Amino acid sequence: MPETAAPRSFWAVARQPRMIGLLVLFLVAAAVCARLGVWQLDRAQQRADLAAQQEAAEAEAEGPEGLGVLLPPQTTFPGELVGRQAWVEGEYEPDEQLLVAGRALDGREGFLVLTPLRVTDDGTGGASWQDLSGAPVLPVVRGWVPTPDAGAALEVPDGVVRLTGYLQASEAAGEAELPAGRTDSISTGALVNDWGGPIYSGYLVLIASDPAQVAAADGGPGILPRPTIEGGTGLNLQNVFYALQWWVFGGFAVLLWLRLVRDEVAGGRGAGAATTTGSPACPPRRRRGEVPPCPDG
Repeated sequence: MPETAAPRSFWAVARQPRMIGLLVLFLVAAAVCARLGVWQLDRAQQRADLAAQQEAAEAEAEGPEGLGVLLPPQTTFPGELVGRQAWVEGEYEPDEQLLVAGRALDGREGFLVLTPLRVTDDGTGGASWQDLSGAPVLPVVRGWVPTPDAGAALEVPDGVVRLTGYLQASEAAGEAELPAGRTDSISTGALVNDWGGPIYSGYLVLIASDPAQVAAADGGPGILPRPTIEGGTGLNLQNVFYALQWWVFGGFAVLLWLRLVRDEVAGGRGAGAATTTGSPACPPRRRRGEVPPCPDG
């Protein structure tokens, strides 16, 4: 009786020199696709950085605008005002000053110095609050200190000051229980309960003060960089999609090799039903007229 060929296993087919050569070729293709995907992500980040630089340059070129012109008190803070320069005049209320815990500058964790400013002029001559209960209060982040015992950094200029700074939106209310004089968030909704109102829906990150406060070089608070929208990556979505496409192509290259191996294994199993001599098995002879006899070879 003719012998049949034993089916080959997946690994037996995969170890063939031809399949190993194809695997190397597909892995090289996958590596190229992966590298192109990383390059597209780098391009996305570069374009995001360039856009941020252009936005900052445009904000600097526009110069500071009166706070009340950009953001009247008791109005919703528009997202496009984040990082916009504004000026305002008023008097600090140092007795209500707070330290915002858990804030980092240049990789060091410390505190923000948050001081209320009772506004006397926001660029509208008082028109922005004429229908409110009185002069509004503005939270001002005067800078960063490494410890709560900052000494001169906590001192504020006397009398009316003219401030220039960057606008930033109010944060969510904090939940931590901290000692008196400290907080873990800059939430205007929470601050109005302690400072009174009316209040602006954002806060000012100080750039300059006239009269000047104590400089950082002399022990004053460190000036913070221009704020950006929290949580926003700014990545260019088109480049991100291109990166995903390249990674999918690389995955297809590996899957194609697996499919080729499986197809060859399946083909070998189908051929196992044939004889090694190439002749099909002959069915048993029956009575003449029912089944034709097998040909004599």
